[in-house]
Amino acid sequence: MNVPIRTIALLVFLPLCSAVAETTPKLVSVQRIWDKAPHNAFTDLLFHKGKWLCVFREGSKHVSPDGSLRVITSEDGENWESLALVTHPIEDLRDAKISVAPDGKLMLNGAGMQAEKPIRYHSFSWFSEDDGKTWSKENPIGDPGFWLWRAQWHNGKAYSMGYRTDRDRDQRIVRFYQSEDGKNYEALIDTVNLPHGAGEDSMLFNEDGSALCLFRYETGNKLAYLGKSKAPYDQWTWKQMNERIGGPNMIRLPDGRILAVTRLLKGGTRTSLSWVDPEKATLTECLKLPSGGDTSYPGLVWKDDILWISYYSSHEEKTCIYLAKVRFE
Repeated sequence: MNVPIRTIALLVFLPLCSAVAETTPKLVSVQRIWDKAPHNAFTDLLFHKGKWLCVFREGSKHVSPDGSLRVITSEDGENWESLALVTHPIEDLRDAKISVAPDGKLMLNGAGMQAEKPIRYHSFSWFSEDDGKTWSKENPIGDPGFWLWRAQWHNGKAYSMGYRTDRDRDQRIVRFYQSEDGKNYEALIDTVNLPHGAGEDSMLFNEDGSALCLFRYETGNKLAYLGKSKAPYDQWTWKQMNERIGGPNMIRLPDGRILAVTRLLKGGTRTSLSWVDPEKATLTECLKLPSGGDTSYPGLVWKDDILWISYYSSHEEKTCIYLAKVRFE
């Protein structure tokens, strides 16, 4: 059954940055695509075999033992319906990311949480052979207590930064993993050369094979970090950035510029688009999405000269899932 959709017509555009006109982002539309659970959050987005897939967590609140992973689908990006619900008998499932494995199967990766256990987090992957209708039993990945945030496929391998989920953020280290199949991960770097306290990340591979990685931080001055590495990605260099962020994702536009979509906090919490300068390690905000409060965790897809962005926000009544379309003019 199709869900009700609220569409906000956006007739006024106020640019927030001085990017050249050819690459100025304009918010074309945004719509609420899901609001069925008390708390709907932490999205990812994929266009696969002619259909849209959006995955996110449903639960009674931001952290709750009933967290499940909802997969919804649409043929036109306007009308959405539920496709699957991935559950676990005892784990609060959180923050799934969706991708296509080299063998053509759909893959989810995410984490399960048991708040009162000594080791609170375990990372999992799931696979679907029928384009998202049914999913395999959860497959533990990485090491217990490490959250493998996002699997990024490159040249037939999945790469993932995993942060140790110590209760004391000042003790959190990062481990860098790789996998041939998305099921069996090995540590490429046991302890990444980052200050303690890193968390969520987004990785991007360049045409020359080098990699960028954007990290959220919640210790010290809480400013983000940007890292660079060359194959085989066993050594990284890092720079502290100019913004505090949450729920990061990055994409390279057809003109070569790199865009991050994150939670920004300076001047008010919102989900925003920012240009990434890899050399200066800076973020320059260029478009705020309709958002506020509990928000961010976007999925990004470039299609038909439009950047499609799934995200969640609590600026309307409660946390809901939104889909924005952004054009660059």
